[in-house]
Amino acid sequence: MSAQRPRLTLRTGPENTRILGLGSALGNRVVTNHDLAETIDTSDEWIRERVGIVSRRLADPEQSLVSMGIEAGAKAVADSGLAAAEIDALVFATCTMPGPIPNAAAQTAAAIGINAGAAFDLNAACAGFSYALGTASDLIRGGSAKRVLVVGGERFTDWVDWTDRANAIIFADGAGAAVVGPADEPGIGPVAWGSAGDLAQTIHLRDNRYIYQEGQSVFRWATTQIAPVAEQAVQAAGLQLSDIDALIPHQANLRIVESIAKRLRSKGAREDMVVARDIVHTGNTSAGSIPIALDHMRSAGEISHGDVLLLIGFGAGLSYAGQVVVCP
Repeated sequence: MSAQRPRLTLRTGPENTRILGLGSALGNRVVTNHDLAETIDTSDEWIRERVGIVSRRLADPEQSLVSMGIEAGAKAVADSGLAAAEIDALVFATCTMPGPIPNAAAQTAAAIGINAGAAFDLNAACAGFSYALGTASDLIRGGSAKRVLVVGGERFTDWVDWTDRANAIIFADGAGAAVVGPADEPGIGPVAWGSAGDLAQTIHLRDNRYIYQEGQSVFRWATTQIAPVAEQAVQAAGLQLSDIDALIPHQANLRIVESIAKRLRSKGAREDMVVARDIVHTGNTSAGSIPIALDHMRSAGEISHGDVLLLIGFGAGLSYAGQVVVCP
């Protein structure tokens, strides 16, 4: 036996990453609060007061989770200016695939034209996009990939009990996507993430079939525990809350969104910090909500190239994650 053992060679990648392009896709059907009030015991006023939603988007029967992911992903690739062949990994954040196999990522990659690349699903529910974005950035920085397409999306239509007024009013269908690649300067900050597994049952599948959440418990947790995680993400990026131009939290509930913004402003965030309120007309799309809001806000001119954005996702698990990014 040789006295000198063989030594492994490790890959290394670029120091910095950034978002290169964005895209999104929504369910084709617009369902208003008045529409829901025709089938369940609710009202437009009741829904607006509790969750801030006016309408939500649900998928047509022919719209699958994968097809929405393909649409959003293709738009993000086009927006990045890259060819699909230049992307060598795809991470799909979701918790609503019909079954555990086949995964959404491989099907989405093949349809877009991302060949022979790594493709895997990631399930951190509503925190999924921030988890996947952090994973994509680290894949590139570690040399395991050169450019990564991150998709976050859900099709809740099949997982909601439409007679359950507490939950049927909240959830929606859609996907958002971002292309991540190398950069000369940091464009994606370190991820601040974690979990509270002792509270896992506050959001679960009832009868292994329908999504259910204990609304008040989740509300109390999100409004007290998430703002400090957002602060951690800002500190990890070496910034101050006053540096943040826009806050894009998971679109769980407008009251939660506004509570997080209020707490961050009390700690130093600017009064003119833009706050995502995409939930009003999109609903809660879980892993899709942050990238969908990002794409919509940029298209509407609410955020623009170079703006410093604070992302924070939170939900079932209970899992949470956030990071500071620069708007593409």
